[in-house]
Amino acid sequence: MLIFAIDDERPSLNAAKRIISEACPDAEIMAYKDACEALKTITEDGIKPDVAFCDIEMPGVNGLEFAVQMKNVSPDTKIVFVTGYLKYAIDAFKVHVHGYIMKPLTVEAVLEELDAIPDISSPELERLNIRCFGHFEVFWHGEPLLFQRKKTKEMLAFLIDREGASCTVAEIAGALWEENPDSKTAGQRVRNLIYDLRSTLHEIGMENVLIRDRHQISIRRDMIDCDYYKMIAGDMAWVNAYKGEYMVDYSWAELTAGKLYFRNDKK
Repeated sequence: MLIFAIDDERPSLNAAKRIISEACPDAEIMAYKDACEALKTITEDGIKPDVAFCDIEMPGVNGLEFAVQMKNVSPDTKIVFVTGYLKYAIDAFKVHVHGYIMKPLTVEAVLEELDAIPDISSPELERLNIRCFGHFEVFWHGEPLLFQRKKTKEMLAFLIDREGASCTVAEIAGALWEENPDSKTAGQRVRNLIYDLRSTLHEIGMENVLIRDRHQISIRRDMIDCDYYKMIAGDMAWVNAYKGEYMVDYSWAELTAGKLYFRNDKK
């Protein structure tokens, strides 16, 4: 599940992100101080949240205006207002939001609102099938996903290896061009790869696998079906399936391969 948290006050935004994370530990949470930035994520990056927890009184685009615009660009997103004022309740439901929480936000209130949203978890998300053992491969509906550039595929492998952690352009460049990571053109080359990867995923309707946050990028683990992830989660079928080879085409993957070797050697 992908959740947006929007509040122009930094302490409230940090608290909202922490509380939503506690209520939904498996969710990906993207936080914004500006409703316009949240809308830009949808219109420019194609990332559409399942739920948006949003303040109402904000400069620029306020919560009510945000709800109206959100219905146009992401009609399936469920909007829950989080505010310190009761006076907006009637206007809120006129724009057909799905919930109204009075501050301070609590874990119980988040869970109550999510439980009240019908079929929030369904239909079940489609997932990319990723194979990390041996050669790195990506499959969509049982067929190999084709990439225009080998480096685009390698960048996706690097993001998978990071297990959903955010990666900077510099980190990606350092891994993909180990021989010359500080090249003046490395940053632009990475940005070209990001565009290429987004385009490839867009063609199969899976662009939401990528999460862009200013100068960082990561992947949504809940949209990935991966042998490596199943293994480190303790699935014995995949623990036994691992034969000591992990993303063998990429030298930067040797660190993880070493960790897996010692992990299995202790068992």
